[in-house]
Amino acid sequence: MGWLNIGSLVLGLIAWILPVVNIFRSRNNNNWVVLSMLSICACVISLYFQLLYNNYLVKIEDWSALMDTSGGVVVAGSVLLVITLFLNIMTFVVYRNRTTTESSKRI
Repeated sequence: MGWLNIGSLVLGLIAWILPVVNIFRSRNNNNWVVLSMLSICACVISLYFQLLYNNYLVKIEDWSALMDTSGGVVVAGSVLLVITLFLNIMTFVVYRNRTTTESSKRI
C-alpha cells in the first residue's frame, strides 16, 4: 500500500505543475481550462489516496502509525489544497484578462 503515498505525491506535484505551465504558456494556450481541471482533479485524487492509506492503516489496526502520521497528513493535504486553488485562481485571473481582450478584438 506504499504506492498510495507515492501516487499521492506524484499527483500533488502534477496538481502544482499544470497551473504553473498554464501561467507561463499564456501566449497561445487555448486549452488552459482543460489543464486547470486536470490540476484540480489531480489534487482531489491525491487527497483521496491519502484517505485510502489512512483507511488501510485502520484496517490493519496500526494505531501507532495512524497517530504518528495523522497530523502531518492533515497539514500536507491542507497545503496541497490551498496552493492548488491559489495557482488555479491565478491562472483564471491571467486568462480572464486575455480572453476578454481577445474577444473584444474579434468583434
